[in-house]
Amino acid sequence: MFSYVLSLKPDKKIIFWAKIVVFAGLVAYIGYVVRQQPFNWETVQTQLRSVENPERWVAGLLLLTPINWGFEAIKWQILLQRVEKISFWEAYQGVLTGLTLGFALPAQLGDTAGRILSLRSNRAEAIGASLVSGGMQFYVALVFGAVAWAHHLTVAPERNTPTGQWLLIILSVLSLGGVWFGLVRRRLVEWVSTRPALARFATYWQVAGLYSDSEIGFALSAATVRYLVFSAQFYFALRLVGILLPLDSSASGIGLVFLVKTVTPAFNLLSDLGVREAASLWVFAPFDQGDGLVAAPVLLTATLTLWFANILTPVLVGLIWVWKIKVKHL
Repeated sequence: MFSYVLSLKPDKKIIFWAKIVVFAGLVAYIGYVVRQQPFNWETVQTQLRSVENPERWVAGLLLLTPINWGFEAIKWQILLQRVEKISFWEAYQGVLTGLTLGFALPAQLGDTAGRILSLRSNRAEAIGASLVSGGMQFYVALVFGAVAWAHHLTVAPERNTPTGQWLLIILSVLSLGGVWFGLVRRRLVEWVSTRPALARFATYWQVAGLYSDSEIGFALSAATVRYLVFSAQFYFALRLVGILLPLDSSASGIGLVFLVKTVTPAFNLLSDLGVREAASLWVFAPFDQGDGLVAAPVLLTATLTLWFANILTPVLVGLIWVWKIKVKHL
């Protein structure tokens, strides 16, 4: 690992150490909060015993996992059809392969590599489709996150400060900017392709200008449904550990957690583990569920449960296709 860091170019080293600093900050914040409410299994077990019919929350959480990644596969299949026609099952395999490689590589790089290596041809053009897919999910999280932050300011008035208002304005402007980008995407792609310094990369992004409005609409719809599915999974994880908050507060809190997770760089090996936990501790800190504030150990249990169900389990399944790629392309 030390040799790898030394071999990086200066700009790559800056990015690497910036990620380390952010990750250390997240861990430090989690550690600080947990020290205020020391983690102990008795607290968690007491909370778990208070849950009625926990099996239904477990079932909902697990059953939605393949559906979650299924909608991601649908989005990938729609966007890839301009490059290569593939079946839904092939798209599903590519998505899980990308998820698995993203576990060991920077998320977007690993995700793109896994999807591209799963294809038989047209891999350079498919890079653009993968970037569009990731951009759509980012945009959906941004829009829902803006709405969530607006509602959060009403239920957590201590955060309705000038800074909070400015953040809402920024999120709103970025959300509207996504609409503008969608309207001018073809002209923008054409303009960028005429720039001498960027023209050599045109193969990677030209596909973004080929999509029809209906294809963009269908792909965005799949991204939106997927967002709602994994939001429901988060809610089920909260209910599983006995965290019962008003539905609107839960929805806005979940939207903010996913917004933070989306805009924060993912970390190798842990695949955003730590980001969701730190964001959850901050977002849900002001809420009282009737018998006191949400306990940090219980909230950490919920987020880790979600990570195991929604990330680690699909990653283990994706190892099957990663192995096939290695055998096939060595």
